[in-house]
Amino acid sequence: MDVLIESTRGFEKDIVRLSEDEKVTVIQKINDCASLFPTQKADVYLKLRRLPLASDLNGYESSLYILQVSQKLSVIFAVDEDPIFGQVILTLFRAVKHDDIDKVYKDVADSLYQELLHGNRETAQIL
Repeated sequence: MDVLIESTRGFEKDIVRLSEDEKVTVIQKINDCASLFPTQKADVYLKLRRLPLASDLNGYESSLYILQVSQKLSVIFAVDEDPIFGQVILTLFRAVKHDDIDKVYKDVADSLYQELLHGNRETAQIL
């Protein structure tokens, strides 16, 4: 199983603002997480955390997770498993301080699931 790591502009901007030590820690934790997926996928998911979403995703499950990097820092990313191509795609959205995690997680989730959430509203209005 291949593991692909993609980063967004938001993540890249966050990384630039970190100290060199924090950058190294973030990259190491992400690589550690990615390296375990092929052989210890269940263990990886046990180390990740999800926050509840305020809106219903119409039966879908969020692929958004939080990886704690240090006592002060976490990474928000999505995990998408593609069994057809035998790969896992980790999309890095943000690297944030713990004080900001709830707000940033909600912002990323709103952005990520905007179409699905708006689609739900439109369906509800039609019915």
